[in-house]
Amino acid sequence: MMDKIKNKGLALAVLAAAQFMVVLDATIVNVALPAVQEALKFTTDAQLQWVVTAYALTFGGFLLLGGRLADLYGRRKMFLAGVIVFALSSLLAGFAQDPTQIIVTRGLQGLGGALLAPAALSLVLSIFKEGPERNKALGVWSMVAAGGGAVGLILGGILTQYIDWRWIFFINVPIAAAVVFAALKFVPAAKPQEKERVDILGALTITGGLISLVYALAKAAEAGWGSTTTVVSFIVSAVLLATFVINEMKVRHPLITLSIFKRRNVTGGTLVMLLMPAAMFGMFFYLSIFLQSILGYSPTQTGVANLPFTLMIILVAGTLSRNVTKVNAKAIMVVAPLLVAASLMFFARVPVDANYWTDILPGIVLMAGAMASVFVLGTMVTTSGVSHKESGLVSGLLNTGQQVGGAIGLAVLTVVSTAATKTEMAKINGNPDLIPSAMVAGFHQGFKMAAVFAIGASVVALTVLKLHKPTKADLKQEAETEAEALPAIPGA
Repeated sequence: MMDKIKNKGLALAVLAAAQFMVVLDATIVNVALPAVQEALKFTTDAQLQWVVTAYALTFGGFLLLGGRLADLYGRRKMFLAGVIVFALSSLLAGFAQDPTQIIVTRGLQGLGGALLAPAALSLVLSIFKEGPERNKALGVWSMVAAGGGAVGLILGGILTQYIDWRWIFFINVPIAAAVVFAALKFVPAAKPQEKERVDILGALTITGGLISLVYALAKAAEAGWGSTTTVVSFIVSAVLLATFVINEMKVRHPLITLSIFKRRNVTGGTLVMLLMPAAMFGMFFYLSIFLQSILGYSPTQTGVANLPFTLMIILVAGTLSRNVTKVNAKAIMVVAPLLVAASLMFFARVPVDANYWTDILPGIVLMAGAMASVFVLGTMVTTSGVSHKESGLVSGLLNTGQQVGGAIGLAVLTVVSTAATKTEMAKINGNPDLIPSAMVAGFHQGFKMAAVFAIGASVVALTVLKLHKPTKADLKQEAETEAEALPAIPGA
């Protein structure tokens, strides 16, 4: 039961502003990575990737818990808590003096996002009545989220180049303060559900297991696969993830109802939506470093160079959403990942003296169009045949899969690219003139590994997904879950 709503439009504006802030943070940081690396003395790409990975892992690891807490303790209460955690961690990130400090604060940012994002969407769904009113609200929600990605690319470049990279974090503080003030005035409070036990152990073990896994991969890139730290980290990860599965099977109110994976489309769709960000996160990471460190682009130029990705996502996603009943969803889910793989192989031959218009832009456009197709149809495919009661769990799985897949994928790509760069560095005997070539050789191998993830997604779509022509009920459900799943795309 909700309090009386004074102004639905203002309530939507407040909630969308918070989502805008979270999505903004995904792209604004990518543009600033080289500046952060130089200022805080990151020694390797394996270490630098944690600036992206720490956020993605805690966001994905605690997302389902955040949604559960919102239901049990009040959506507005958890929304406000998430905004405050996000703002305070952003402030601390801006003051970071070394790699450890910024990685920890980025993790706290992810936790704040995991609390506010599901609560915000739940509030939108409860404020607006099912039907045209809600569809219009969700359209605004998705549009604002897409705008956050575009603004982040440009704003990140401007702040980094003309003020200081620290302002990519500081800027969240006034936005969050305004959101908290407005939320208390315009967003209605809702009575929480009857109290139930919360699966804290599930959230801690899955997040800890994933962090240990990525840490093991990062140490493998630096110290080797046989180092004590690497081996112990893999063992800790395996124990924590096994504990998570056992806990979910026994606990009365699990974070994830494992039986949901008996449905082919849920399993297949979740795997596809995990593998595709694994392929895509690396592109943003390496392309940002390539443009600035190799081609000498300024941060602002880098933001503008990546902007076509966001614009293409918006164009294709919007067009496909309006014509989803006219397309063969399975065919697109099989072919689109192959197009992503083709774009990554295109990047895997980019020369040291690349020309943006011929060596970079075509790959960006091809990848954006294919990624948009996968994410729009993937939401519909995965939720088809799922009850309305289960749709919240499935949409949460999709968003979690995207964040976790991206984090693990970037870690794997960093292992591959670092090994290739080390090999090339040994060949050039420290010749400074050839260091850019050695770095690019590493990037090439990273892009090739990313293409393997995309091909894997295509194989899963071909062999696991079982699709039928979408019904009106499918499309109605997809309209609600897409608003949660699509904004998780970096740059979208």
